[in-house]
Amino acid sequence: MLTKVKLALRITTEAFDSELSDLIEAAKIDLGIAGVDLPVTTDNAFDAIITRAIITYCKIHFGEPDEYDRLKASYDEQKAQLSMATGYTTWIEAQQ
Repeated sequence: MLTKVKLALRITTEAFDSELSDLIEAAKIDLGIAGVDLPVTTDNAFDAIITRAIITYCKIHFGEPDEYDRLKASYDEQKAQLSMATGYTTWIEAQQ
């Protein structure tokens, strides 16, 4: 995941790896709070829609992005859709 985030942020150095790793974990926690289950694929990665949400979260919180409001709205929409989508939540399992 770190490699994908660095690529999306156009970062080639390892100087920010620790900060970016923390942001990735924060994104996963934020999605989890919203009720999003974070299943990993067989190659220990997330599917594309969860990966995109994590990358967007990192773009919002790394540095001072020029398009903060647009990125924040995009992430909030992604999180809302994931939290309501069948297969991405554990709400039904928790109610049984």
